[in-house]
Amino acid sequence: MNATQESSTWQIGGFWVILIVLGLMGMGSWYLLPFVLFEQPLSTLHLWLASGMWAVAGLLLAGFFLVDPNQARVMILLGKYMGSIREPGFYWTIPFIISKRRVSLRVRNFNSETLKVNDAQGSPIEIAAVVVWRVVDSAKALLDVESCRDFVAIQSETALRSLASRYAYDIFDHAHESLRGNPDQISDRLKQEVQRRLDVAGVDIIEARITHLAYAPEIAQAMLRRQQAIAVIAAKERIVEGALGMVEMALHRLSEQQVVDLDEERKASMVNNLLVALVSESSTQPIINAGTLYS
Repeated sequence: MNATQESSTWQIGGFWVILIVLGLMGMGSWYLLPFVLFEQPLSTLHLWLASGMWAVAGLLLAGFFLVDPNQARVMILLGKYMGSIREPGFYWTIPFIISKRRVSLRVRNFNSETLKVNDAQGSPIEIAAVVVWRVVDSAKALLDVESCRDFVAIQSETALRSLASRYAYDIFDHAHESLRGNPDQISDRLKQEVQRRLDVAGVDIIEARITHLAYAPEIAQAMLRRQQAIAVIAAKERIVEGALGMVEMALHRLSEQQVVDLDEERKASMVNNLLVALVSESSTQPIINAGTLYS
């Protein structure tokens, strides 16, 4: 597909053409003035000249148009793109031959509907996003797509579905990104994904952010219990890792400073007691060995 690129076109200030229109109307009125004021006979030549000047002035009036701030006018001459006018002002162009199509350059929002998709783990989730966008190429926005607004809506939802299917809803492994755990990074990925799809329409994505994220109602309770279980397991792993490090440090310090000489059996007993004390959720009760009775 040959994409259209926006370009500037020739411009004629409307105020200069107004002077020409007023001059033609004045000259036409001058030819009719003797007949109107003094009821003198009007010659055929004067009638034709007056009528012609008024007709030309009327045609020129049809060529005036305005360009508002944050707006562009796409100029098309007999089906061929001529260029665009972005500068706000009062202009004139050839009427009936050159069409002047309006394109808004203002910043707009698109709020997607809540979509139900499957994440990377196959779990059904509900997701929605807001996309802030504006037209930066008026020619592409008007000539390369049927409806720029509809195109933005459809492609944004398609990009959101594609992104949600590549990431899990939540992962407690910090080495991997998730929709819930890395909102800023996911927003950047979404913006890039939407921008790539909307380049053909001459649209610039200012911001794209997820506004709604939840498990689908049919699995919400089950996934909540699963999420809690995963969180508990992850917490236990961290606790065990910390406890093992503390036990290793204690044994190393005892051996290094020669506080006590422990054989393998006593080391195993000490490791067992320390792990129980460190990992247990409830407070442990120490057992004091006061000595051994010999009969």
